[in-house]
Amino acid sequence: MAGVRLDAIDLKILDAIQREGRITKLKLAEKVGLSPTPCWMRLRKLEKAGIVSGYHARISMRAVARFALVLMEVTLRTHRQADFDRFERAMNDYPEIVGCWAVGGGVDYLLKVITRDIDAYQRLVDGLLEREVGIDRYFTYIVTKTVKEDSLLPLETLLAVEAQEKP
Repeated sequence: MAGVRLDAIDLKILDAIQREGRITKLKLAEKVGLSPTPCWMRLRKLEKAGIVSGYHARISMRAVARFALVLMEVTLRTHRQADFDRFERAMNDYPEIVGCWAVGGGVDYLLKVITRDIDAYQRLVDGLLEREVGIDRYFTYIVTKTVKEDSLLPLETLLAVEAQEKP
């Protein structure tokens, strides 16, 4: 958190805006127990500190279009920093790749890919292989059912553990 100390009111603000990104200043102030001006000043402080990095709408993909959700494990051919950099830069060129994480434990990356269908996914993979972004092996996992997917951060739980760890 880069030196920014959060108190209980900051946590209430963060929790409220992650649940209701379009909440009015007045409703936010009521929810956290402050008057509007100090509440707004705290929110601006959280934004300037980079703790609040943006406001987004959650879109129900099932309501918009048919799609295939695929998780992909990727292992690179070689493991120099330049290889990782090249692969990571390439990931930004594909809007279908909606998540990419560097991981430890046997594979180098996990990707979350959303395409129209499995054929479109395979064309994406073929393009990645043709482009030679360093992929040695990849494994595909087609998501057949979403059991849980939540974008809300468990702020109270995470920060309670952090507070317990401090002397």
